[in-house]
Amino acid sequence: MTDPLVPAILAFRDNGTPYSPRHEDIYHSAVGALAQAEYVFLKGNELPSRWQKRRVFTVLETGFGMGINFLMTWAAWRADPDRCERLHFVSTEKHPFSRDDLIVASASAVADTSIAPLAQQLADAWPTLVPGTHRLEFEAGRVTLTLVFGDAAQTLHSLWLRADAFYLDGFTPSKNPELWTPAIFKALARIAGDGATFATYTSAGDVKRGLQQAGFEYRKIDGFGWKRAMLVGRFAPRYRVRRHEPPLPLAVDERHAIVIGTGLAGCAAIERLTARGWRVTSLERHAGVARDASGNPAGVFHPMMSRDDSVGSRITRAGFLYALQQWSALERRGYRPLRGAEGLLQIAADEHEATAMAKSFAAFAYPQDYVTPVTRDEAEHIANLRVARGGWFFPHGGWIDPASLCAAQCEAAGGLLQRRFNVEATKIERLENQWIVFDAQGVAIASAPVVIFANAHEAARIAGLRYAPTRSVRGQLTLLRDGPEYAPLVPVIGEGYAVPLPDGITLTGATYDIDDPDAHIREDGHVENIERLAQMLPDMRETLDRQIPASLTGRVAFRCVTSDRLPMIGAFADEAAAIRDAGRLGGAWPLDLPRTHGVYGAFAFGSRGLVWASLGAELIASQIEGEPWPIERDLAEALDPARFLLRALRQGTAS
Repeated sequence: MTDPLVPAILAFRDNGTPYSPRHEDIYHSAVGALAQAEYVFLKGNELPSRWQKRRVFTVLETGFGMGINFLMTWAAWRADPDRCERLHFVSTEKHPFSRDDLIVASASAVADTSIAPLAQQLADAWPTLVPGTHRLEFEAGRVTLTLVFGDAAQTLHSLWLRADAFYLDGFTPSKNPELWTPAIFKALARIAGDGATFATYTSAGDVKRGLQQAGFEYRKIDGFGWKRAMLVGRFAPRYRVRRHEPPLPLAVDERHAIVIGTGLAGCAAIERLTARGWRVTSLERHAGVARDASGNPAGVFHPMMSRDDSVGSRITRAGFLYALQQWSALERRGYRPLRGAEGLLQIAADEHEATAMAKSFAAFAYPQDYVTPVTRDEAEHIANLRVARGGWFFPHGGWIDPASLCAAQCEAAGGLLQRRFNVEATKIERLENQWIVFDAQGVAIASAPVVIFANAHEAARIAGLRYAPTRSVRGQLTLLRDGPEYAPLVPVIGEGYAVPLPDGITLTGATYDIDDPDAHIREDGHVENIERLAQMLPDMRETLDRQIPASLTGRVAFRCVTSDRLPMIGAFADEAAAIRDAGRLGGAWPLDLPRTHGVYGAFAFGSRGLVWASLGAELIASQIEGEPWPIERDLAEALDPARFLLRALRQGTAS
């Protein structure tokens, strides 16, 4: 079945050239753009007064263009001493500018103005032009821009947020009729906060009727420039028609959370929560961070590619791009995890896959700075070794030391983090407004209003979940010490992987031994790793002649996986309450399920923890804070820890 986002991906093409902005979506004059943004959208939404003294304020815009409305809103936020603590600006854009075009367009609009430095920051942070949701952070995370690349008619319904103000940009219905349909107005009403305001510089009758039917009150006021009139108003429905109210912050007495586990998932959660001012107590059964699978010498990171841009591909794309941004932000703050130079090569499984994937990349018009198909000769030049066949190259892929990343994230948390090692959580209980965590002796070891389980295999058991099935997969790594002349120049993945580490060491592996509890290094595991590596890099077969398997070193770690190979990220369901109400929930959707107040999970990352951890932590932090989600709702639902419970309810097997 074709993924529903494929048409949106194909819409990015414009006669074979991706990402060409429509001329009618550019303001009539550069000078007028700034004044128009201030008059129509800021003044029209009564800003900045409406965000003052608020913790979070969210603006939703339809049509980002060159970002003038965002830049003017950001500038107004900076100038306001009573500004909200966190400003979220969410915007859709069907035809995003390239970074170079954005620089040229914005330079002409904001030259010699106070927002020129902000425009430069936006250009510096501008994301890779691939479909989906892109999260950009400014002002140390206090200003967040969430860009949704795709047609608003297809993407608005996928957002989950509570909008406080709407910037309805998109010109007249005659020019952009697809932006002013009943479905669009219903989507706006679904995410509108109580009393949310809107402004638009069109006053067409179809727009007025659509807004009114969706529950918005409007009034016509004097327009700006060449427009005689414009509309402003607010969301004030006569009666409730929404199945679910848009998200609100979790009601807690104090902003304090317990994070169980200090691997990639736990440390990312610590960093994302403390970045929002939360106090975090971390509980770790080992004597330090990253001692289990996150303690491997290195891990590779790259998006997963598929011919139809599947849900898994979309999730890894979002996670990959967000992780790169977060790691760069850590480095700018002086917290530097150890990672190699950029670039990662994937070798196709066979010639048919190489050809088919190259055609898919061309059809989806992926930019070369995201992924590039390569021939066998090109792949050999990149790797500086013989390869079995061609494949594709990720310019921003690579390898990183997971333990150093975990350490950097904990250091960035500063004094908001309290670390406790050599303590093992075994159960939790609710007492009034707190969750109490107990050890094996029944001693209470920590309490807080929020608990996040990031402890892989133990998470479901300690949380008492029956519908969160996971399995353990043993992975044995092999360290080859042949020297740099036998190592590839960049990580190479495919049937296995080869990661060039410092000192001429090549890391390869890993075995995939399901439900195998053996923690010892095995010779047959080394042989298997090298044999699979030789299927990609034929010269590696000589390694078996140069080195005796028994003399090789390595490491064994255990991955936690689900049957659908997607992680568990998000709020836990109240399974007991759901089963008691199983009759009503037989046709339920994720938002229908009762949730356990203040309990979340981030686990079962398999071998993709580097790609998923930061995004998963941001999703959980956004759910706790009632902020816009960083990915589309269907992707968040695919990661929902309650998805297996939901399946049982639908099948009538939950008991």
